[in-house]
Amino acid sequence: MTIRSTVAQALVRFLAAQYTERDGERRRLIGATWGIFGHGNVAGLGQALLEHADDMPYHQGRNEQAMVHAAVGYARQSNRLATHAVTTSIGPGATNLVTGAALATVNHLPVLLLPGDAFATRPADPVLQQLELPHAADVSVNDTLRPVSKFFDRITRPEQLIPSALAAMRVLTDPVETGAVTLALPQDVQAEAYDWPEEFFADRVWTVRRPGADPVELAAAVRAIRDARRPVVVAGGGVHHSRAEAGLAEFAEATRIPVASTQAGKGSLRWDHPQDVGGVGHTGTATADELARTADLVIGVGTRYTDFTTASGTLFENPDVRFLNLNIAPYDGHKLAGLPLIADARSGLAELTEALVMHDHTVADSYVTEYTEDKERWEQRVDACYEADEPDIRPTQPQVLGALDALADESDIVINAAGSLPGDLHRMWRARSHDQYHVEYGYSCMGYEIPAAIGVKLAAPERNVWALVGDGTYLMMPTEIVTAVQEGIAIKVLLVQNHGYASIGGLSESVGGERFGTAYRFPSDDGTFTGAPLPVDLAANAASLGMRVLRAKTVRDLGSALAEARAADTPTCVYVETETADTVSGPPPAQAWWDVPVAETATRSAAVKARELYERHVSTRRRHL
Repeated sequence: MTIRSTVAQALVRFLAAQYTERDGERRRLIGATWGIFGHGNVAGLGQALLEHADDMPYHQGRNEQAMVHAAVGYARQSNRLATHAVTTSIGPGATNLVTGAALATVNHLPVLLLPGDAFATRPADPVLQQLELPHAADVSVNDTLRPVSKFFDRITRPEQLIPSALAAMRVLTDPVETGAVTLALPQDVQAEAYDWPEEFFADRVWTVRRPGADPVELAAAVRAIRDARRPVVVAGGGVHHSRAEAGLAEFAEATRIPVASTQAGKGSLRWDHPQDVGGVGHTGTATADELARTADLVIGVGTRYTDFTTASGTLFENPDVRFLNLNIAPYDGHKLAGLPLIADARSGLAELTEALVMHDHTVADSYVTEYTEDKERWEQRVDACYEADEPDIRPTQPQVLGALDALADESDIVINAAGSLPGDLHRMWRARSHDQYHVEYGYSCMGYEIPAAIGVKLAAPERNVWALVGDGTYLMMPTEIVTAVQEGIAIKVLLVQNHGYASIGGLSESVGGERFGTAYRFPSDDGTFTGAPLPVDLAANAASLGMRVLRAKTVRDLGSALAEARAADTPTCVYVETETADTVSGPPPAQAWWDVPVAETATRSAAVKARELYERHVSTRRRHL
């Protein structure tokens, strides 16, 4: 039996019948489709989404990149078991997807991209927005998505859709390979009819596997842990993707090995768990970084070991340090010349715990006392940063976080991606649940926060979802506020105004750049931007997009405004002004280095001094072979 329909109609109907299953839980894979329509998809996918509106929910976006961010937020909150599709027209609509696709692929988060494409049959050549290359007639702007997609295909004939759509689902549901998946759809092919086999539209379940460890690798891992005297766990995002938080807690409690976390892994243990020692790396805590410096075994669980985690190769100083990498991806499992333990994080941790309990293995009491006391001292430093002696003055950025920290419980989710906030959050935020801390730091994309908050709220409508946004990030992409207002998606936006790129301003100063071009100020006579702050009213802008806005001028105001926003059932923004970009934000300084090369030759003294310091740091870098 066959069913005659267009390629676009067939694709929408196919997507509505795809499911994932893990640990007995089955859920729909493609929960909804985001779209902005133009001539490249309005008569194809646009008509198909209308045709099948009962089967495929639709969300109207305002910016193509933002639509991808919303889909990624939904996928992360859904533990990669569900995601959204995104459709655009050809030309700029399609190329606007590239940044979002890169973010998804870097973070191993599934999203399905369905950009329109130029005519496959070429009856009118070129069409509006078509890229012409004299040397390659088969290339379109959609080819920019190839390097940032885990799977890419261009559907130039209707029958090609069947194997390609199945391959796309396989990649989206593969815990190793998942990321952005792109099916480029020429606008004429979208509207072309074909006789589809009925089984193409049958419900299909994709099992998300949990592979266990190889016995040889497991035995080697157990020996390495038993031989170590100062082991430390580095928990990455793979702990969350696998929902291995309880397994990690059991492992840590059985062995008393301390657990540090990357940005993606923060919240793997609650902040008050006895074995949690906080963030690790350049934005980490003093407790975790000192443990890393002296560790003789680093047990990476679901981490990619980015340069922020390793402090650009300078953090793990012990000359005898070894690495044990529990990771479902062999590529990451072999990093830093480590012992690989290739397995699902939950499965691998369970096997490790069982083996170590059999040997009654724990670390020494003195080691536990050491990191416990260090953690207590660190939390006292955080308390000091959060506290405000004068409630009627303008808050510092850490005091802003402290006010939210005092209000939040385990139901709240905080979202951030760029600027000075990720460092402050990684060092100081007290994660109360496994999914409360949502900082996208694999791609650290300005503009991610607001659309991602919408995606998270769609995945967890009962939760309080906070987008923590600096003024620089807000100006990049506030557009999806309109979507939140249109659909009544009650996200909370905490908008921090510090008049510039505070994080890069501080970095610029440390590398001899003297904060050039990092403040939002009027230009001065010497060509630098050091004049008065710009008279920009971001709160008024948010209000003009339909959002309810609460202005907080003091610490006291801030607490009241946050409480009011948290109770609101409509999209609400809390606007607060902190220090300007040429002052520090007030948190504890970085506890480990990060490599940003400094000019080797310069005439300005700031750059000369910065280079001298840079060379001292570089000399401590080591290759772990």
